[in-house]
Amino acid sequence: MKTLLRRSLAALILGTTVLASGALSNTSFAQESAGASITGTVTDLYGNAIQKASVAVKNESTEQVQQFTTDNQGHFVAAGLAAGSYDVTISSTGFATTTKTNVAVAAGQLQSLSVQLKVGLLSQNVEVEAQAVNSIAAQHALSQGSLDTEAPKSEISSRFIQEFTPPTSDYSEIIQIAPGTFSYNSNGIGLGQGTTYFRGFPDGDYDITWDGIPFDDTNTPTHHSWAFFPGLWTGGVDFDRSPGTASTIGPSTFGGSINLLSKDVPGEQSVQPSVSYGSFNTLLIDGQYNSGFFGPSKRIGLTLDVHRMTSDGFETLNDQTRNAGDIKVLYKLSDRTTITGYSGVIRLSTNTPNNPPLRAQVAAYGWNYLLQNNDSTSAFYQKYNTYNLPTDFEYVGVNSDLGHGWLLDVKPYTYSYYNAQYYANDNPNDSTGLANGPNSSTNWIFEGPAGSNTGCNNQVKKKTYMALPCAVDKLNSYRKYGETSTISQVSKYGVFRTGMWYEWATTNRYQFPSDPITHIDQALPNFHEHFYTNSYNPYAEYEWHATKKLTITAGDKYAYYNMNLTQYADDGKIVGSLQGRASVNSSGGFGSNLPSAEANYKLTNNWSAYGQFGKGSEIPPSSTFDVAGGGQEVGTLPKPTETTTYQGGTVVKLNRMTLDADYFRVKFQNNYVSNAVANPNNPAYDLNEYYLGPDSITEGFEAEANAFLGYGFNVYANGTAGKATYTGTDVPSGLYVADAPTYTQSLAVTYEDHGLDLGVIEKRVGDHYNDNGSYHNQVYDAPFNNVNLFLNYTLHNHSIFNQSKISFSVNNLFNDESILDVASSNGPAKVNGSAYIATTAASPLDQLSLTAGRSFMFSLRVGIFPNHN
Repeated sequence: MKTLLRRSLAALILGTTVLASGALSNTSFAQESAGASITGTVTDLYGNAIQKASVAVKNESTEQVQQFTTDNQGHFVAAGLAAGSYDVTISSTGFATTTKTNVAVAAGQLQSLSVQLKVGLLSQNVEVEAQAVNSIAAQHALSQGSLDTEAPKSEISSRFIQEFTPPTSDYSEIIQIAPGTFSYNSNGIGLGQGTTYFRGFPDGDYDITWDGIPFDDTNTPTHHSWAFFPGLWTGGVDFDRSPGTASTIGPSTFGGSINLLSKDVPGEQSVQPSVSYGSFNTLLIDGQYNSGFFGPSKRIGLTLDVHRMTSDGFETLNDQTRNAGDIKVLYKLSDRTTITGYSGVIRLSTNTPNNPPLRAQVAAYGWNYLLQNNDSTSAFYQKYNTYNLPTDFEYVGVNSDLGHGWLLDVKPYTYSYYNAQYYANDNPNDSTGLANGPNSSTNWIFEGPAGSNTGCNNQVKKKTYMALPCAVDKLNSYRKYGETSTISQVSKYGVFRTGMWYEWATTNRYQFPSDPITHIDQALPNFHEHFYTNSYNPYAEYEWHATKKLTITAGDKYAYYNMNLTQYADDGKIVGSLQGRASVNSSGGFGSNLPSAEANYKLTNNWSAYGQFGKGSEIPPSSTFDVAGGGQEVGTLPKPTETTTYQGGTVVKLNRMTLDADYFRVKFQNNYVSNAVANPNNPAYDLNEYYLGPDSITEGFEAEANAFLGYGFNVYANGTAGKATYTGTDVPSGLYVADAPTYTQSLAVTYEDHGLDLGVIEKRVGDHYNDNGSYHNQVYDAPFNNVNLFLNYTLHNHSIFNQSKISFSVNNLFNDESILDVASSNGPAKVNGSAYIATTAASPLDQLSLTAGRSFMFSLRVGIFPNHN
């Protein structure tokens, strides 16, 4: 791991050096030498940027004062100063004024400051307008919209991540605070692959980005919450519940975009080691280092995190070990150009099997049953189920002010995913689900004679589609290279943007039947495919500032995707023997023209309204290209799923209250429906089958609000009420779409004062249904709720041990046990001969996704700030 981190750091430094020397001249340094500069970042005590703060820079000799204002990121730059000593005074409504004295700068020198403002007395704010940045409620909201937004968005703050999520969290737990969103992880917080839905859209129906770069699987645009970006690395989330504007890029923009943001590079040096221990023998050891800005002109800084997490998991024998590290380097090439390099590397190993527990197993052996380790003849024996998952993610970003209002933002990137999984299959002749328990002997898997390649009971009839059904050797791996580029021009009339996202990916996927005793694979796979994917999103849009109050944005994007697949002969599960040929090729390209239009109107300085029209698309799954021999799983020519969205809303930010509300209506077309095959007697067992589903409409109302009650207390609440139903001719109009709850709601009470943070957060999710195959039968999932508790104490502004912290958290406080999702083993039974409506009887072999039991976690962090005053 150390070698990987050293290589990543070396690559970043080399990349930034090459870009800096090749792309830009040295004239900027000569221009700067004429004067000194003071730059800085202004935040509150929780690290949130304070916008539009007033910065007064006073020369101590001449007493001349220059005024500046922080931007949307809380940054300010005072350039062209004479060499000397200065007093820098920062003020913002709602905060106590802070002054930095004796800030000395020499000719050509850049001096960086990091300033934290304390919340001021309420009496100081009585006669001040309640602008957005001056709203005390906005400063403490766990999630909120922006007055400038043109679509429903939630900005989840770094303070919420740091204070009100466990340190083991991944992004699926973080984003659950947003309206209309719910997620679950049956093995415990951050201890497995999280599943996330919002507005009823399953994973794959929306984009997720990291610092503006989309990341997703290549066979379907789905994501793996535990594989790339732990909560420890996440600095904030911009959650856009819309197709976005034309400049919103990615393979599946139609549902929305979850934009994850890495942490900023702080201006002050610090070392912050921490240790967390909790339920399920979970141990997290983490070390963070911030260099501050260093060098002759203090132009370069970095932030680094290295951690190791081990856990037994809530589910029996679902162990996990994660070693990971990320580094972000910021280089200020000049006042106009910044270069950022980032690398994140994860090595994850676990015993997670391919499927969740069976209904019969949970009933007989307990809510947390998954694997056992005393019956080596069972498919649920721990040693037969392993999962190794290394990933890496790197980019180098160049942001430059070209002058005359022109701005350039370019990010070349690469990332890889290597999912090597090995798992045993259940006995297809077992109809009870109980012969796999912790103390039984199934004789399903046994050790054959020397030299034998038989690990399955030979009395079981072999399937025509595979000779060794005992275990599966599985690989899903890809490497991607891409670039996001935007060039924009700011004028008094508005902002013009144009650019493109391009990505090339190579993928290798297979599943081989295997002997779990010897790990010898069958000669022919269940399937094996290698393919290339090209993705293009060119776009152009204009943000017209029609008046001081009205902003209108319109644009167009073309989303084009191309796949080229090579599929190798298999044992009949997908393409078959191919009449003796080794492989067969198939390819396809498809595109969508996606216009958008949005508007925002400022009714007052603290109240705005907005409306949006947008079209989105999603790349089809690669399995729709399966060729003759196995047959296309979707009978029509592959094409993107498309949506049309209309929505509008309002944002209000008063001094002691914030409110965001919106109404949305989304029309789906060409939707590909995925069904996990749970019946072991089905030839497609262990795979997903895809169906070209009917059109549907998702509509509803969302709102979130935060109220500052005084004395450090806040109440936050959000809710979504709506429905997602099928529509059209000869389709089951009115039936609910799978995994679309009728409502969601969150309620939180927090106390934040004098370094003490207390929070109680409840998430409630309404009833929803699961589909089974091409029929839209309704497998009912009852409502459930989850309550979490957080208690932290943090040292603020301590001379050396600043940001030292002790914390305690409880997840699932009332130990709720709910079934969240069902993959049915039984087939659908038609209702009155319907081609769409069916029912499915419960089976002992149903696969259940469940809530994790109550868990506790204690954490201790020591902050060491050697230069802190």
